[in-house]
Amino acid sequence: MLEKLDFLESKYKELNKKAMDPNLINEDREEWQRVMKEQADLEPVVNKYEEYRKTKEDLETAKEMLYEKIDDETKDFLKEEIKELESKVETLEEELKILLLPKDPNDHKNVIVEIRAGAGGDEAALFAGDLFRMYVRYAERNNWKVELMSSNEIGIGGFKEVIFMISGKGAYSRLKYESGVHRVQRVPETESSGRIHTSTATVAVLPEAEDIDIEINPSDLRIDVFRSSGNGGQSVNTTDSAVRVTHIPTGIVISCQDEKSQLKNKEKALKILKSRLYEMKLREQNEELAQMKRGQVGTGDRSERIRTYNFPQGRVTDHRINLTLYKLNNFIDGDLDEMIDALITTDQAERLKNIS
Repeated sequence: MLEKLDFLESKYKELNKKAMDPNLINEDREEWQRVMKEQADLEPVVNKYEEYRKTKEDLETAKEMLYEKIDDETKDFLKEEIKELESKVETLEEELKILLLPKDPNDHKNVIVEIRAGAGGDEAALFAGDLFRMYVRYAERNNWKVELMSSNEIGIGGFKEVIFMISGKGAYSRLKYESGVHRVQRVPETESSGRIHTSTATVAVLPEAEDIDIEINPSDLRIDVFRSSGNGGQSVNTTDSAVRVTHIPTGIVISCQDEKSQLKNKEKALKILKSRLYEMKLREQNEELAQMKRGQVGTGDRSERIRTYNFPQGRVTDHRINLTLYKLNNFIDGDLDEMIDALITTDQAERLKNIS
């Protein structure tokens, strides 16, 4: 581990020199930005390594002072300090191991979130709407931007399907653990007898595909335009602004009708298509990685039941890590950090186990 840290520190210093080179800044802006990004990625590791070395030095100094001629009070003070420094060294070693874990190359990306109502009829659609608002509020707490891409609303405030983009630093790194089946247990607003129903909604979190990630051949696309329709199928637009994009090789179909502009709907549909194709590409190319991930949290498997929201008991339970929080109202209002932090910590622990 120390050899790797020494190497990364040397690399960081080289990148620092490059970043300060006025010729690079003026002549190759793209390369300079790449250098700055790589340097920023390495900085937390290098700073932590520096803190680790300083703490080790302080520990050695304190141990050496024990052998000098000192009074009992000073000796007791040094023993206490040694104990604290040893504990700090252990903590820093664990933190360094986590920082050295292979990074998910998509962690810095924006995300496209797809929520679909599952079993439960109108109640499932209402729950899909609750999940949509939950993620919007979580995005607001993180100062991330939310853009609605496509939606199929029902008349009472829910969604059969809603697709939206969340843009912001670390969006995918935090939200990637949300993919899977979410289950709700509550008395539906549509139920007069007061019986508790169980309904489901499926969440898929896709990293936004960049142009360098995926290229679409225009001849592989069939693009149809039609008039937007609202609840009950009535037309809400007098022009053919809605767009349906079919990717012929895979059979993937994306429809967008939320914008009044046909061009904007087409752009959104292509963005969703790119992210779906990118997800497929990742699964195909990284089967070995996918198998490793299956033993961890955040597998992204859409068929896996990951969480239950029980309203009568006011609890939310994540089944992957057996964590139950009794603050459902806050959670559904976007207070997700405690759960997401626990998922990340468990994931890191599993990955450390696999490499140790």
